[in-house]
Amino acid sequence: MAVEFFEDYEVGAQRATSGRTITETDIVLHAGQTGDFYPHHMDEEWCRTQPFGRRIAHGTLIFSVGVGLTAGVINPHAMSYGYDRLRFIQPVFIGDTIHVKVTIKEKRDARKRLSHGIVVEGVEIFNQKEQLVLACEHLLLVERRVAYPASKSVSQ
Repeated sequence: MAVEFFEDYEVGAQRATSGRTITETDIVLHAGQTGDFYPHHMDEEWCRTQPFGRRIAHGTLIFSVGVGLTAGVINPHAMSYGYDRLRFIQPVFIGDTIHVKVTIKEKRDARKRLSHGIVVEGVEIFNQKEQLVLACEHLLLVERRVAYPASKSVSQ
């Protein structure tokens, strides 16, 4: 059965994405779009004097690419409600290939929205060495197949 409505999501269900290699072009374009030209991302010579020894990708770039990798199927009954607990765990370098694992962690009532629920997805981004480089929780606002009755108390 296709996962579309709140009732269709199962806690513990997982999905994985294909990989995507991070390039120098990705980093330069992201710097131009965000205005983040810090030397950690742009200055190869300076980076050689730093602990990582080379340029690192912007954490926000890895977040954006990772989220994009997960967006393979459009669900007309759900929309992103935001992200929580975002952590940049390890650096990603030019030439690294990232992929994403998504796990349904929780389902809960949506405050003041009897017709929707919140699905919490654990999002983990890994590099080609299977090292965890980024983790966060994605909150999905998902339509219920049948709305709660107005008399029911919605938690949260």
